[in-house]
Amino acid sequence: MPGPARVLSVHVGRPRPAAYAELGRTSIAKEPVHGAVLATTLGLDGDEVSDTRHHGGVDQAVYAFAREDLDRWSELLGAPLRDGQFGENLTTTGLDLNEAEVGERWRVGSAVVEVASVRIPCNDFKGWMGASGFDNRGWVKRFAAEGRPGAYLRVVEEGLLEAGDEIEVVHRPGHGVTVGLMFRAVTTEPRLLPRLQVVENLAASPRARVERFLRRSG
Repeated sequence: MPGPARVLSVHVGRPRPAAYAELGRTSIAKEPVHGAVLATTLGLDGDEVSDTRHHGGVDQAVYAFAREDLDRWSELLGAPLRDGQFGENLTTTGLDLNEAEVGERWRVGSAVVEVASVRIPCNDFKGWMGASGFDNRGWVKRFAAEGRPGAYLRVVEEGLLEAGDEIEVVHRPGHGVTVGLMFRAVTTEPRLLPRLQVVENLAASPRARVERFLRRSG
């Protein structure tokens, strides 16, 4: 039988110069953390956002991506992907992050996190993949078409977490709006945007998209 959902590895990064990045720097290159790290409302200790316009803040404090989805991309790209390659803070296993409901809460170590939003692929992500030696042609469209973006997490109870910690689902809202559905709504299927209105405390970025869609439709 499969084991419990858990964190395989934890990663943090600081701004580094990058010619491909819009700002000339990026924090997508992350290194593994050995031992416990403090998760705060603004992210993991030692992790620093470069592009604060599009990343970071309480709704994007921690980014989680599943090892199972990295393995899927390894098959598609024809090359192995290391934990952290997609710039995630937490590489997980045993939990389908894309079927998690927005607003779902997990206990990880002594911290409690909440699924808040989804990663939108950008040109910096494309550039990073190319700089890492992967075929990044049409990367933004390919990532969107796959529809498995991983989850941005809020930290609702600060605490320590580390590689090996179990992920315990302690609350599931029951509204049926999953990470995968939200991603499709804000990328390839905007007709789904009104369904996001049932999410309590909807993150600012998807909320703005919903409001724009409703204004245009009204």
